[in-house]
Amino acid sequence: MPYIPLKENLPGITGLLDHRNDTALPIRQLTQILLRGESTLSKGERELIASVVSSGNECRFCTAAHTAVADLYMGDPAIADGVKINIDAAPVSEKMKALLKIAAAVQKNGRLVTKAMIDAAKKEGVTDRELHDTVLIAALFSLYNRYVDGLATVTPTDPAFYNRLGQILLEKGYLPSEDRYANL
Repeated sequence: MPYIPLKENLPGITGLLDHRNDTALPIRQLTQILLRGESTLSKGERELIASVVSSGNECRFCTAAHTAVADLYMGDPAIADGVKINIDAAPVSEKMKALLKIAAAVQKNGRLVTKAMIDAAKKEGVTDRELHDTVLIAALFSLYNRYVDGLATVTPTDPAFYNRLGQILLEKGYLPSEDRYANL
């Protein structure tokens, strides 16, 4: 049961964003910029970062939601599942492995990112912009995970819910839209 009154039909962060529209807008805008804006990382790769961080933080809602979106973008559920289980063995590029390791370090504590990790990423062709955005996505999703779990939002257990949410995020992105969650 959530610690504050939230609409029952809006679980996880969706209810929290609805609860405070004034704080929801900048949250949505930053998420849209980072996950859907211009980048040399694909939208699927950026969703993988969100999935890895959310999984590391044990935020079931965010993990399931962003895994669903990553699966849609990547076209293979084994990819998101793989990076959450073992980044080194996951079916992604060495460049993406380096970025996911940095994201996982940020998820625990930003000071765990080392020069060796940055050097390894740069050796794989990671740009300064990709490093910046990876760290910011990881930090942002750590905030979201704590927001969702710190207020004990409802976390649906039905995988079909996350498939529907993933489709909404794929089609509409993160900015507010009319009847956004009508199909949840």
